[in-house]
Amino acid sequence: MQSIARFLVVLGIILIITGIVFLTFPKIASFRLPGDIIIRKGNFTFMFPIATCIVLSVILAIILNLFLRK
Repeated sequence: MQSIARFLVVLGIILIITGIVFLTFPKIASFRLPGDIIIRKGNFTFMFPIATCIVLSVILAIILNLFLRK
């Protein structure tokens, strides 16, 4: 249980730091990759960031494998 608790605390700290960075620098949170889908119709905008999700998933998988490997 200690490892899960430690992981949750670290994850919380990372989320807080990420939130502060996005609040301080709003341009960072608005990046788009070429594979992201954006549909604009009048006053409606639908964004589906598939390429961004894939890139973030790969990066997080690599980082978690490096830190959580036994």
